[in-house]
Amino acid sequence: MRLPRRVRAVVFDMDGLLVDTEQAVYAAMQRTAGGLGRELPMATFQRMVGLPRAASDVIVMEHFGEGFDIDAWAAQIRLHVQEAIAAGVALKAGAAEILDHLDAVRLPRAIATSSTQEAVHHSLGPHGIVGRFDALITRDVQTLGKPHPEPFLKAAAALGVAPEDCLALEDSHNGVRAAAAAGMMTVMVPDMLDPTDEMRTLCIRIARDLHEVVEMLAGQGG
Repeated sequence: MRLPRRVRAVVFDMDGLLVDTEQAVYAAMQRTAGGLGRELPMATFQRMVGLPRAASDVIVMEHFGEGFDIDAWAAQIRLHVQEAIAAGVALKAGAAEILDHLDAVRLPRAIATSSTQEAVHHSLGPHGIVGRFDALITRDVQTLGKPHPEPFLKAAAALGVAPEDCLALEDSHNGVRAAAAAGMMTVMVPDMLDPTDEMRTLCIRIARDLHEVVEMLAGQGG
């Protein structure tokens, strides 16, 4: 497949795209819910994927009901996720290879994530790849989170590249919506969410993994 325009920069989501943290978060939520004698169905978790914490908290409160201690819930989730990351969370297939390719062709790249800068360093730091990104657009610097396009627009501005010349890589529906709204060429690499007709409309491609994205980029030459 030919890309609609030449890619001048690449903007990555993080969780579920570069590193396998979405599975760790869901496991942490199941563990915490179980400790409270409750359940958190996969369908409820899937509604939260790609959202900033404030929006996810609304979904949790809707699910568990009025009076639920959301701060205690979040603290316990954070503890379980930190334990999982400390034990080792794998990079997604092709993550190292795509960064190698971008180095070789000298394309700038950024992360646009709903996670904090601290979480980025915890998740990617052990793999030694944080420094391979030219900009980190984390929750700390966002006024409006995904599905609003602001994170991707800020990433493009930080890289000094027009949004329409950026390739955005996402695994979540809300992330795809944000990237497409920013005007970027958007590719979905599914993790815990299957592509829908809406996603196929918003994306230039649904890729099986980041290896396939490398092949796309290699096809446009150096």
